[in-house]
Amino acid sequence: MVQVLLVDDHAMVRQGLRSVLETYDDLHIIAEARDGAEAVKLVGDLRPRVVVMDINMPRMNGIDATTHIKTHWPETTVIGISVNTGDHNSDLMKRAGAAIVLPKDSAVDQLHDAIVQEIDVSADNLTQPTDH
Repeated sequence: MVQVLLVDDHAMVRQGLRSVLETYDDLHIIAEARDGAEAVKLVGDLRPRVVVMDINMPRMNGIDATTHIKTHWPETTVIGISVNTGDHNSDLMKRAGAAIVLPKDSAVDQLHDAIVQEIDVSADNLTQPTDH
């Protein structure tokens, strides 16, 4: 079962994502965070496999939080969500280490598939033989 941390400054967004993701047997929402600083602390404490991270939040935004998480826990997959995925912030989020950035309005429909796909991709990368 894949452990997931939801990070968004809007409680209704977190609740909506949780209600959809909890319908899948292969995912378990282990916690929620209201901002990037809380997300970083929870990743350190709980070590989720996946973090669903909003970009624009108070205190610490998703870009800074993703950079911190990927630096300290590179095995953690971060999936960004944003109101506007065509903006500069989406590019910054990917450079920070997010595997993918989804638009919030379709995140509910695409999130499970994105999580499963990114977990498979990172597992493949971990098991690839290295040429010496």
